[in-house]
Amino acid sequence: MSISAHRDRIAASSIAVCYVMTLLVCCNSQEVHAQSVSDNESARFHLASGIREQCLRIYREVLNSDDFWPAMHAAEALTDVGFGEEVREVLLPKLAVESNDQKRCGLARELIRTGDRTKVTILLDIVADENSNGRVHAAESLYKVAMVGNGQALRAILDNSNDTQLQLMAAGALARCGSIGALEFIRNRLDSEPADVARTAAWLLGDLGDASDIKSLQTAAVGAAAPTPRCFFEHALAELGDESGQEALRRNLADADPAVRAYAAASAGRIGDLQSIGQLARLLENSVPDVQVRAAQALIGISNPPPADRLAEVINDVYIANDAHPRYSEGSIVELTDGSLLYATTEFAGGSSDFASARIVSRTSHDGGRTWDKQRVLQENIGEKNVMSVTLRWLASPVTSETPLGMFYLVKNAHDDLKAYVRTSTDNGQTFGKPTLISSNPGYHVMNNDRVTLLSSGRLLAPLATTSNIGSENHFVSSCYISDDQGKTWRAGVWEVDLPQRGAMEPEVIEMDDGKVAMIMRTQLGHIAIAYSPDKGDTWTKPVAWSVKAPEAPATLRRIPATGDLLLIWNNVYEEGEDHGGRRTPLTAAVSSDGGKTWSHVRNLETRSDQTYAYASVVFVNDRAVMTYYVRDDRSGWISSRFRSLPISWFYQPVPVEATATNQ
Repeated sequence: MSISAHRDRIAASSIAVCYVMTLLVCCNSQEVHAQSVSDNESARFHLASGIREQCLRIYREVLNSDDFWPAMHAAEALTDVGFGEEVREVLLPKLAVESNDQKRCGLARELIRTGDRTKVTILLDIVADENSNGRVHAAESLYKVAMVGNGQALRAILDNSNDTQLQLMAAGALARCGSIGALEFIRNRLDSEPADVARTAAWLLGDLGDASDIKSLQTAAVGAAAPTPRCFFEHALAELGDESGQEALRRNLADADPAVRAYAAASAGRIGDLQSIGQLARLLENSVPDVQVRAAQALIGISNPPPADRLAEVINDVYIANDAHPRYSEGSIVELTDGSLLYATTEFAGGSSDFASARIVSRTSHDGGRTWDKQRVLQENIGEKNVMSVTLRWLASPVTSETPLGMFYLVKNAHDDLKAYVRTSTDNGQTFGKPTLISSNPGYHVMNNDRVTLLSSGRLLAPLATTSNIGSENHFVSSCYISDDQGKTWRAGVWEVDLPQRGAMEPEVIEMDDGKVAMIMRTQLGHIAIAYSPDKGDTWTKPVAWSVKAPEAPATLRRIPATGDLLLIWNNVYEEGEDHGGRRTPLTAAVSSDGGKTWSHVRNLETRSDQTYAYASVVFVNDRAVMTYYVRDDRSGWISSRFRSLPISWFYQPVPVEATATNQ
């Protein structure tokens, strides 16, 4: 059960007592007003302005104190209420001079919360440094901000480290970002010795677990002799909705140990416990700064609307087709350095043909895709026909404030003239510079949306399918254009890949575990084809049928950071003899843990028979897979562009009965 669900349950119990109840708690001659509300609203209480100002004053005093970790908690709390810029002004100078890796982790974490996503490189560097004293803190911070980078360092720790605490924190970060195996690792440490291992596991399960963990947590709580370790089990139970745990949490708010009081206050805030309000208000006068901060944070948190359920899906048709613009298609999303999402797609005008007039437009979201800013033009139509098929990519890794952002797109002039270009931004996607030509050879070069791949070596691969003339020849070969200088210059790869009938179309490339690069291709052969490059995109093996049946439609392939598994998005249907081998529905996802030999967790994303779906893009942001794809309405023929955000754990949930395995 999610934290927001716990809040709803607590609210429901309060509403059952009385439809509207007002609780007055005096504190420093100010009144804290707690009020249950109607069934159609979220439970909250109205925090008197004097109490809110007292909470903010506590945050600021502790943030500017010499008590480091309470100051970090105050930074978190102040950011939560919208003062991230103020927090950055305090923490950035401290980070510039701090040499202790543990403290650098705390500073980097809180700067990330303020919106500076570039600071994750500090945490990733520390967690990978076997000589650092801050590895556990780095892994814990990555868990708290739900970021794992490419996941390799954390997965290596989980598999090979002898430090159980480090393993647990690495498992927490990986589990939060979708790894079921990491979650099981945490569960299996709940009855471990020494006690600090078990209590860390309990603390993580309070956030990551579900109702199935309650019994084992209850058993562990009974076995914990001392109040301090026992409170971790009790608070985990409270966060998972257990009433005995919630009662224990309220008792712990008055415990003699200030650490227990601080932990209890933090948990009370996370579950939105209305019955703790009076105790929390009194703790604002506590002499221990961390208790004050956590109590203040809980009071403000409970008074706010419940946070969005992080396991909820977000589906939003951001670009909706109409008479003037009957087609929005081939989208791409990038997470900017401030945590916002930039979503670009092709806007067609006057028709929905590939040769209709079109330009690249974008919108930005600051809340994970729930709402979007006003549309703006990223690339006007400079082609004789159109510009289309956008890819947004950071051109180096890790992303820092200096990393250029690339916008790749196609310029179409004629049936024998389609070329790929890139423009770069050095101001976080606000503006883009002059275009650089990628596909210098003559011909019609197709590069799908969201296709450019950055290898671990820093090499960029732009996979293109080429024909001399789509009108007269219409037979494609696939290859890569290569850049080793962050997209400044490009050259053609040495070899091309060919297949029968219309050939090797709409390629996608991905770096495999063994260092080879795999290229998958759309075909007319009833399956996805695959070839491998041993030299990072120059030469290729002979293409063969891959393990997935498919119509003549594009497929999108990505690696899930938390697990290392491959994620495939494609149309899970093939009907021999049908046009294009079948309609582009359903749109399906599947996971492979063996490099694509076999597939599991086959789940349908879209299934409507009066719509078709294709040209998916996928990027992983925190603990979510953020996607776009086109939605074509059969009746009107219009194509809209859909945003969809799913928790990565969705792809590992039990397979619904309507999906079937696709292994050949």
